[in-house]
Amino acid sequence: MSASAAMQRYAAEIYRLQQDHEQVPLSLLSSHVESSAQAIASMVKRLQKHGYLVHEPYRGVRLTPTGEKIAMPSLRRHRLTEVFLVRVMKYDWATAHQLADTFELGVNDMIEDRMDELAGRPTRCPHGEPIPSKNGVMPVVRDMSLSNVPSGSDCVISRVRTHDFEKLTYIGELGLVPGTSFHLLSCAPFKGPLRLNMKPHDHVIGYELAASLWVEVTKEGEGNKLPPRKSN
Repeated sequence: MSASAAMQRYAAEIYRLQQDHEQVPLSLLSSHVESSAQAIASMVKRLQKHGYLVHEPYRGVRLTPTGEKIAMPSLRRHRLTEVFLVRVMKYDWATAHQLADTFELGVNDMIEDRMDELAGRPTRCPHGEPIPSKNGVMPVVRDMSLSNVPSGSDCVISRVRTHDFEKLTYIGELGLVPGTSFHLLSCAPFKGPLRLNMKPHDHVIGYELAASLWVEVTKEGEGNKLPPRKSN
């Protein structure tokens, strides 16, 4: 039996969530797919039965290699749809993810190929997430959360890893979009604010927002240096 469209969509959501969670709790999955606990439990059983995931009670689920494979078509379609909505239909990137959830349900293979062509054969979605190839290969992205980057580093924003509408709107207003370069001037200790030197002017952002920005470090800085301890 081949995976149904519904199974592929669930697998795609689990794939997204497991990038930040070793095991994806069913409560977290439920909140992201907006389904009842009963519907989630039923789908998890179906996916597990066909070897697409492993479910550990009280911990959560994780896709098997086969499960990751069936997630690729849905991930590709969703991210292509986001690009199409932004580049062709001129929606903002904060709205695109929400619209794509509904829009993609009416997209077949022929429409997907046409959207890919009209959007310019994109390799990343508007938020910087890689788009799987037509044959299901996910490109490797080598980046890290800005919250883990030492001060003094030169960075390029690779991905914006949040689907929160208000966060995306604010990040967009600051110009912190994929492809933007900046110099990390300072990081206050104990999860304090970060100061970014970029054109046309500097920005100061909080640690929580920085955790959503994933960057490629082009030149690593030395980090904050603690003052020497005074001897008694």
